[in-house]
Amino acid sequence: MFICGVDEVGRGPLAGPVVTAAVILPDAFKLEGLRDSKKMTSRAREHAYDVLTQTALAWSIGMASVEEIDRINILRATQSAMVRAVMQLSLKPDEVWVDGRDTIDVPYPCTAYVGGDDQYTVIAAASVIAKVFRDRYMTELSQAFPAYGFERHKGYGTAAHLAALATEGVTVHHRKSFAPIQRLLENSRTG
Repeated sequence: MFICGVDEVGRGPLAGPVVTAAVILPDAFKLEGLRDSKKMTSRAREHAYDVLTQTALAWSIGMASVEEIDRINILRATQSAMVRAVMQLSLKPDEVWVDGRDTIDVPYPCTAYVGGDDQYTVIAAASVIAKVFRDRYMTELSQAFPAYGFERHKGYGTAAHLAALATEGVTVHHRKSFAPIQRLLENSRTG
């Protein structure tokens, strides 16, 4: 039976896409230290990513752009990206297990597990693949926009990121529907 794990990374940042991953692992797959990607070191995630992408029976990435997030909201954009990831798999899953409260609209039985990325190896695998993929994406983006420090904070609303926004302004990679960005845009119009 093919169980597909699905997770997302990047719902909270002020910049960059939401990235989701769908993964199907071999039966009895084990990887020491694999868990929720937020609880792993960067080095451990990178190692796990390499093992997972070489060992998984199938894996894929789904993304929701900043424009999509701003147009339909972060929750719906995340769910759309999850559906894309599942539908792009090279194998059809028998079941889909999603980290979180909500299932997604796929043509397979789907169950949501709160904290699933810490309970189920297949969801932890999706968490790691999505996190490493998004972190690499934001690091590449930092080369085109070095003043923002995306390689350090990955688009989250850190003090350094907010300071850069105040001096450099908002880019096309920032989520204009998110309150801190909205405030900056309003202030620039009225100031």
